Amino acid sequence: MEEKIKKEEARLMKGNEALAEAAIRAGMDAYFGYPITPQSEILEYFEREIPNRQGVVLQAESEVASINMIYGAAGAGARVMTSSSSPGISLMQEGLSYIASAQLPCLVVNVTRGGPGLGTIQPSQGDYFQAVKGGGHGDYHLIVLAPSSVQEMADHVFDAFRLAEKYRNPAMILSDGALGQMMEKVALPEEGSLPKTEKPWATTGKTKGRNANIITSLFIQPEKMEQINIDLQAKYAELQKEVRFEKFNCDDAEMLLVAFGLSSRVCQKAVDLAREKGIKAGLLRPITLFPFPTEVLRKLAEKVEFMLVVEMNAGQMVEDVRLASMGRCPVYFKGRMGGMIPSPEEVFAEIEAILEKQNVSFK
Repeated sequence: MEEKIKKEEARLMKGNEALAEAAIRAGMDAYFGYPITPQSEILEYFEREIPNRQGVVLQAESEVASINMIYGAAGAGARVMTSSSSPGISLMQEGLSYIASAQLPCLVVNVTRGGPGLGTIQPSQGDYFQAVKGGGHGDYHLIVLAPSSVQEMADHVFDAFRLAEKYRNPAMILSDGALGQMMEKVALPEEGSLPKTEKPWATTGKTKGRNANIITSLFIQPEKMEQINIDLQAKYAELQKEVRFEKFNCDDAEMLLVAFGLSSRVCQKAVDLAREKGIKAGLLRPITLFPFPTEVLRKLAEKVEFMLVVEMNAGQMVEDVRLASMGRCPVYFKGRMGGMIPSPEEVFAEIEAILEKQNVSFK
C-alpha cells in the first residue's frame, strides 16, 4: 500500500490552479505546453510560480512541439507534464503513441471542452474514447484518471506521476472545463512528499560501467515490433490491479447509475432524489477509466434491474459498461452534448421513464 501523502489545511482554489500547484509539490522537473481555453490557467500558474521555486516551464510554439519536448525530457529521466484541451490533445496523439511505445512516464492533462472541431469552451466528456482507447496509432493505452472535484484535480497529480513511473507509461488526467474553472476547498499535499524514483533506463549521458541506453519507438523487424507489443499488453494486464472506483448506495441498489467525473456529482444528487421517492438507486463512479472497473460492474449487473450510464457526450463509456455487464441486465444511456451539463432532475426523470417502460416498481 502506498504511503499516505500528508496534506496542509484546506484553502479555496480554482481547479486548474490546484492541479498546477500539486504538480510543483509533486516535484515536477519541467512543464512544456501551449495555451488553450479552458486550461490556460495551468500554464499561467506555472509561469508565475516556477521562477521562484523549482523546475522548468516553457511555452512551446505548438502542442505538437510540446509533446515532443515531453518525449525528450521523459527519456532523460525527468518528471514532466503537459496540459491542453480537446483539439490540442488531438494534435499530441502521434507523440503520445511514440511515448507509449518507448515506455516513458509522463503526465498529460486534458481539460476537456465541447467538440468535435474547435467546438465550444464549455465542459464535455467527449474525449473518453480518445483517452481510453488510444487516440493515436497502434495497440497502446494511457493510464487514465478522472477527477470529480477540485480536491481530486490535485490528488490525481500525485497518483498519476506515481503510476506513470511505476509502470513506465504515460498517464492522463481527464478533466473538463467546469472542474478546471470552478473554485472549491482543497487540501494540498505537502511539497516534496512524492519521492523521486530511480530510472536506470534513462538517457542521462552517464554510461560509465554500463551499456548506453537507447530509447526509440522504431523497430523495423516485425518480430521485434511484435515482442514490444506483447510486452505492452502484459503491462496493461498488470495494470488491472490498479483499478479505482467509488460506490454510493450500492449495497441494496436495485438500479445503478454509472458516471465519471462531473457527471458523477450530478448523479449522486439524482440518487438522493430517487431514494426520497422510495427507489433504491445506487451509483458506481469509475475513477480509473483505464484500467476500467469491469469486474465490479459485472458483479453489480447480476443484482440490479438495470443500469443507466450518464455522460456529457453522445455515448462513449456506455459501451464499456455494456461490455462489462455481459447482458446480465439492460444498460441505458442519458447524455448531453456540446458543453451542456445534465441536471439531477433530468437524470431522475430518465430513471422514472425507464421504470415506466420496464413496468418495474421498487416500492
